[in-house]
Amino acid sequence: MLGSVAKEKSDITTLDINCLALLPSDPPWLEYPPLRMPNIKIFSGSSHPDLAQRVVDRLGIDLGKVVTKKFSNLETCVEIGESVRGEDVYIVQSGCGEINDNLMEMLIMINACKIASAARVTAVIPCFPYARQDKKDKRPEIPEKVGQDWMRRPAEVIGATSGAKSRAPISAKLVANMLSVAGADHIITMDLHASQIQGFFDIPVDNLYAEPAVLKWIRENIPEWRNAIIVSPDAGGAKRVTSIADRLNIEFALIHKERKKANEVASMVLVGDVKDRIAILVDDMADTCGTICHAAEKYVCYTTFSQTFRLMEAGATKTYAILTHGIFSGPAVSRINNACFEAVVVTNTIPQEQHMKDSTKIQLIDVSNILAEAIRRTHNGESVSFLFNSVPL
Repeated sequence: MLGSVAKEKSDITTLDINCLALLPSDPPWLEYPPLRMPNIKIFSGSSHPDLAQRVVDRLGIDLGKVVTKKFSNLETCVEIGESVRGEDVYIVQSGCGEINDNLMEMLIMINACKIASAARVTAVIPCFPYARQDKKDKRPEIPEKVGQDWMRRPAEVIGATSGAKSRAPISAKLVANMLSVAGADHIITMDLHASQIQGFFDIPVDNLYAEPAVLKWIRENIPEWRNAIIVSPDAGGAKRVTSIADRLNIEFALIHKERKKANEVASMVLVGDVKDRIAILVDDMADTCGTICHAAEKYVCYTTFSQTFRLMEAGATKTYAILTHGIFSGPAVSRINNACFEAVVVTNTIPQEQHMKDSTKIQLIDVSNILAEAIRRTHNGESVSFLFNSVPL
């Protein structure tokens, strides 16, 4: 009898592998039927309930009941509305909106489920908060002219240019510690700003990639994508754009920032030929599209959006921007409207409904299918790395 069961299981595995072999290899598409998933509970925080609902709809289950409220002194209170004893719990909360409140809410939800005897608690964090604070920035250059004028400068300016960043916190590590202490057993996130953040955790971290969905969007929405060039707005994104360019079998370029001395705006140098091509800027996130004084603290989206005109001057026929996390705070939307983009494409790791109303250029890539499949595979003990090159339908 046991041999029969083992043979049946082996046959099913072989059948699954043979079926997958028939799918296109780059990227393969996977469609899975709604499955009965016992002993699983998925709860949504306040930051992105629409994404959480999309995830459970794809899995064919219901969202767990949870009530979140604030006391008169603005303390966060969470009540889990159903039993989680022995359950595999997933809490969906993105690092957006009122980030500090949402982070605290997630920590309380994790702890509430843990002390209620959940078998495992997984935090599903599509956009990881404080991810840009992953390291101490290098010591800035001291101006060449040092003398009485320098000594008379305000103390805060001297501190900003004389190595004060050596005392900067590594807040991403702090968030990792807080999640672990709260009781999280596993983290699922997407396109970490710095992949080495995974090393801040002592628990498993699955960093999913939006790249397969981006490839799918490019092929389906840019008719002349074979005449395109993938552009990184800074040297840090070179690995990301080379991967996409290789998968599409097209060329890539990058924009290099040069700073001759302190307190001067960096010059921008385009490395690559975009003449008579469609330029597709790819980055992991876009925030305000503005700058601050220190070069190391420039928001990524500044270089993304300010380079649109430079690319057009260099001979690009059209420009697109594709971003995983569209934060779009402050004047970002108005700057998008004034830029010469054909489209600014973002995933829904962050709510985009209002941004899309304010700008017709903003388009959406739904990644709920990727998150849902990651949850299903984690729950069933299957490999999640399949999703690094695949887009489930």
